[in-house]
Amino acid sequence: MPPSARPKAVVNHSPGSSTSTVERAMRVLRVMSEGGNARLTDIAAAADLDKATALRLLEVMVRDGFVMRNARSKQFSLGPELMVLGAAALRRFDPRPLARPSLLRLVGRFEDSVVLSIPSGVESLCIDVEEGTYPIRANYLRVGSRRPLGAGAGSLALLAWMPEAEREAALDILASQMGRYPRITPALLRERIANARERGYVVLLDVVVERMGGIAVPILDPEGRPVAALSIAALNERILTREAALAQTLQHESTVCQVRWAEAQQHRAAPRPPAKETHP
Repeated sequence: MPPSARPKAVVNHSPGSSTSTVERAMRVLRVMSEGGNARLTDIAAAADLDKATALRLLEVMVRDGFVMRNARSKQFSLGPELMVLGAAALRRFDPRPLARPSLLRLVGRFEDSVVLSIPSGVESLCIDVEEGTYPIRANYLRVGSRRPLGAGAGSLALLAWMPEAEREAALDILASQMGRYPRITPALLRERIANARERGYVVLLDVVVERMGGIAVPILDPEGRPVAALSIAALNERILTREAALAQTLQHESTVCQVRWAEAQQHRAAPRPPAKETHP
């Protein structure tokens, strides 16, 4: 999805407020986070900046390697320095290696696309996708895609299993951020959250894309907080006719991921033996 098609960044225009250069730069990077090439006009519109300001920020980021500019098309894309920073961050927290076998098994069994998402503030961030082999498949989510929590099965699973106080705070914020999703109302979210907590999984159909939907489960850390979500995106009828099997298998794979996550955390926390001294 091009930056211009995404909701604009939330900006505080109240009297006396100011937006720092750093905040503007972060907005620019956020709207470029889905990758691909983007025009200056689209980036400026999505970041709610004038073209001159957006261009100044982009030129600085090009100079320092955080953004690249195609000399022929004049379009911008993310640069290698961001890849370095991303790799460093993911070394600290990267559920992809733990969840990738689950994605492959789910696609192998059900033939529909499987998505791995993580929470990012009041948004969900798609960090891995295994495309299905079924002829009609969901192709509207890709690595780097961001959505408000609740706008999709995986993001709703992240929202539903947040601690209650955090979930209520997020719902207050999300009430004003669902302009692109007119079918998603606070009442609908609360209803689906209650259903999900009772059943142990999320089903969301015909809300984001016509005739398409998703079924999802959270991946919880040892304290019970959602660190990621596994979701399957498919035609509505392919979810409804196989709901029990989909839910059971997703829950099993979520448990596998949770065990692997706990083991990885314990391994990181285990004290390392002191280095042996060597004597000449």
